[in-house]
Amino acid sequence: MRLLQRCVQILLPPQRTVFSTESLCGLCQGSARPKLSSNSLLRASVAGMASLPQQRYQYFLVLDFEATCDTTPIQPQEIIEFPILKLNGQTMEIESIFHTYVQPVYNPQLTPFCTQLTGIIQSMVEGQPTLQQALQMVAEWMDKENLLKPDVSSVFVTCGDWDLKTMLPGQCQHLGLQAPDYFKQWINLKKAYSFAMGSWPKSGLPAMQEGLSLKQEGRLHSGIDDCRNIANIMKEMARRGFVFKQTSPRIET
Repeated sequence: MRLLQRCVQILLPPQRTVFSTESLCGLCQGSARPKLSSNSLLRASVAGMASLPQQRYQYFLVLDFEATCDTTPIQPQEIIEFPILKLNGQTMEIESIFHTYVQPVYNPQLTPFCTQLTGIIQSMVEGQPTLQQALQMVAEWMDKENLLKPDVSSVFVTCGDWDLKTMLPGQCQHLGLQAPDYFKQWINLKKAYSFAMGSWPKSGLPAMQEGLSLKQEGRLHSGIDDCRNIANIMKEMARRGFVFKQTSPRIET
């Protein structure tokens, strides 16, 4: 019995939330649910893992920036929301969350258009970390999550190339910062979806959700909500047998 319980503990590691007070599992929300025996938990866990294909990475790091914007282009554009979900590559479940709002420096006042699009109001960014501080927070979180170990494989996942090809490198260059190497390779979910489904998702997340019969969770263009919806899309694609691989070439400095 002790051996069985130990197997369950290994197969079902405790989920953690970093820089967030939200529950990852949702077991404490809503009405009480019936308790499962150790045997039931073990069977459910093994069955869930057996139904998913072996992925190339141990972890997927789902990222979706929100940035300053207006009806006409803002220069320089600055990141104002920085969320990352740590997705287990074996179970496709969220294990940890990094989330912070970021204070813009060059255009500190958010425009009405930006607030309407993202749901981010001025008080949510005032007094928050700068991008330089946020990048340090990410490094500390990744170290705590053992993502920087050489024997742990992980890759970022974004809905398009903009986040890590354009937005982060551009702002880092403007501020004279060096982006860490782990931000220089990623999976573009739109490309992965087109490989799997044979069609390009013209409207991004909504098109992928429609194609996979998934419902929208939360608000579109909320960074943290977009990350959760990306994770849901990835899980459904994996359930259908898709194996994710890096779509973008490494950016050399």
